[in-house]
Amino acid sequence: MPELPEVEVTRRSFADRITGARVLALSMGKALRWPLGCEPAMLAGRLVRAVDRRGKYLLVQLDEGVLLVHLGMSGSLQFAPNLPPRGVHDHVELQTSLGTLRLHDPRRFGAVVYAPSLDDARAVKLLGGLGVEPLGPGFDPLAFHRALQLRRAPIKQVLMAGDIVVGVGNIYASEALFMAGIHPALRADRLSKPRAARLHGAIVTVLQRAVVLGGSTLRDFSSAEGKSGYFQLDAMVYGREGLPCRVCGTPVKAMRQGQRSTFFCTACQKR
Repeated sequence: MPELPEVEVTRRSFADRITGARVLALSMGKALRWPLGCEPAMLAGRLVRAVDRRGKYLLVQLDEGVLLVHLGMSGSLQFAPNLPPRGVHDHVELQTSLGTLRLHDPRRFGAVVYAPSLDDARAVKLLGGLGVEPLGPGFDPLAFHRALQLRRAPIKQVLMAGDIVVGVGNIYASEALFMAGIHPALRADRLSKPRAARLHGAIVTVLQRAVVLGGSTLRDFSSAEGKSGYFQLDAMVYGREGLPCRVCGTPVKAMRQGQRSTFFCTACQKR
């Protein structure tokens, strides 16, 4: 699943190129996770003002309204003046005066939803429960620690829930916990203030590093320019079960948490 770094990499790969474009048409293929929320013809003539991000949602800001784009489990975007003919898994095309933005999504868990504004009930339903942006100025270590004190679930699952801090998905939660030296099964409310501060810093560092490396391409993720990510080659524990820890040499372990695989080092990460 594309996580926050992949979505941010995607945003950066086409935001400047589509800003200022006039929408010519929007065409839909097979049904996605949620309906568009308006007649596609309504969008013709509108201007693209900016492309922002909230968690794993891309916000294509129009002069009237906003398109909320989610990549789902397997989605990716392409943007170019000329794209090849649509394939069977190409489900949405936003044709503009500067190029076409196409959503490719084999599993169709992605979505493109129109809302008149971010205050509209449709946008609030999707964005209202999201936590603080980890790469923004609002991610405060003391507030992060206070929020963790209210949770008795394992810290890995608390991070992935997304209501305290948004976008720390499976890959990057495993990596941040390793960097902070925290066992993924430790109860969140048992993190001391210093350990929570280390985790806070690790989350920021890992996500920033992932963005620099273009995200992670485990199967088929690519940016809107068609570029793959390389963070997975830099991972300390994720996907490395049985291999020696890059720090101490202990074999990396894996376990299931909330139906997802968690990777960790029993020597470097303490309860």
